[in-house]
Amino acid sequence: MLKPTHIQGVSLEDLAAQFGTPLYLYDGEKIVHQINALQQAFAAVPLRIKYATKALSSLGILRLIRKAGAELDAVSIEEVKLGLLAGSTPAEIIYTPSGVSFAEIQEAVQIGVMVNLDSLPLLERFGQTYGSTVPVCIRINPHILAGGNLKISVGHKDSKFGISIEQLPQILELVQQYQIKVVGLHLHTGSDILDASVFLKGGNVLFDAALHFPELKFLDFGGGFKVGYHPNDKATDVAEVGRIVGEAFQAFCAKYGRQLELWLEPGKFLVSEAGYLVVKTTVVKETPTLNFVGVDSGLNHLIRPMMYDAYHHIYNLSNPTGALHTYTIVGYICETDTLGSQRELNTVKEGDLLVIQNAGAYGFTMASNYNARLRPAEVLVWEGKAFLIRERERFEDLLRNQVTIDL
Repeated sequence: MLKPTHIQGVSLEDLAAQFGTPLYLYDGEKIVHQINALQQAFAAVPLRIKYATKALSSLGILRLIRKAGAELDAVSIEEVKLGLLAGSTPAEIIYTPSGVSFAEIQEAVQIGVMVNLDSLPLLERFGQTYGSTVPVCIRINPHILAGGNLKISVGHKDSKFGISIEQLPQILELVQQYQIKVVGLHLHTGSDILDASVFLKGGNVLFDAALHFPELKFLDFGGGFKVGYHPNDKATDVAEVGRIVGEAFQAFCAKYGRQLELWLEPGKFLVSEAGYLVVKTTVVKETPTLNFVGVDSGLNHLIRPMMYDAYHHIYNLSNPTGALHTYTIVGYICETDTLGSQRELNTVKEGDLLVIQNAGAYGFTMASNYNARLRPAEVLVWEGKAFLIRERERFEDLLRNQVTIDL
């Protein structure tokens, strides 16, 4: 795995010196490259890319993604509003919540985004309220177990997401009763899907269900493309997925009687590899069993290793040619807080900068103020220039919404 010292000619060490550590860095060219790769892979079909905002929702990133020709998938009304602030129009956003109140659905309708419903009660309430006046999408649970971790596998039979494909008769009954205008069907099976056959299997579920809905404009295949976190990982061959799914989609459209759009919702595929978390070594601690490297960050900034047992490659930016030793890299949070266990790194000393790769997706968006720690700054590198897109938090930010009381 490559160990970059520069992004678009800009030194990582210089950026760390300028903006401080810990620091999230994003390579804008990599994000655009990933968007282009999907567009090329699905060039044979009418494609709309709906970036999964939850992966990385900073306004600077959302603006860049729109500039590159992608639209948005939002899972909360707040993400919808972030998208609008970043320049997206309501017509460019699909809103796919889970377990929200109907008031939030109504707010989304008022804004004018495409609403994607994932429960029978919501579908019925939507029909009672809007009838045929507001077009809607329906999220189907295809009963497919897929993904790299059960916590992010969302299309299996016991998942909370979507309306079970076995409940299609109830869906059709509600649609007919309230004359609901269904213009899209959606599914998402999970994350880190490597095999093109999984996407096709989900597609076949959509194709069969779609024949019952005469007013469709699109089928949404969700996301879940795998990226290479571990040096030995394989990534999804999007060209193969595009070819196999594209051919099946066009064959279905011929059977359906008219051309539909194919929507995709990539998240980590667009931003994961573009992201780096740069941290500074605070202590090198030798024990009888392990050599620990403590850094000025932790699970409060990158929770994926502790939450999902996720692997993120780590390298020593300050000493790229030193002798290799085995270290366990840990954070400064007051509980088990391991960023990387038993890793071979070039000799690490206090003050060295370490780089955690593949930190673009679900890094900053899942960050917290646990232990009253402050969240890092974010910097986007675009066309060889560094842009600060989020300032580092200050202690005053921790107090912003607290209310002092006299007891």
